Amino acid sequence: MNAKIERVNKDIDKTKEKISEFQAKLRELEKQKTELENTEIVEAVRGMDIPMTDLPAILKALREQNGAPFTSGQLGPKSTNTEKEETEA
Repeated sequence: MNAKIERVNKDIDKTKEKISEFQAKLRELEKQKTELENTEIVEAVRGMDIPMTDLPAILKALREQNGAPFTSGQLGPKSTNTEKEETEA
């Protein structure tokens, strides 16, 4: 096989390996972010001294106050990936 083609194939393999490593790292970082956000939410709710029996009613009232009830269970606007899309372009 041509030496140039072999070198390009090796570069392709290295690049695919790096991409795989970065994807794994990204998944781990996203998991850590979610865990930290969840911890922050739990701490905020616990700091409010709201009885657990009242929490569902309060959350429902917040959803209704913001318009139609959210079907996703999310209390705020959904995040967008515009920053990610801009960096990829």
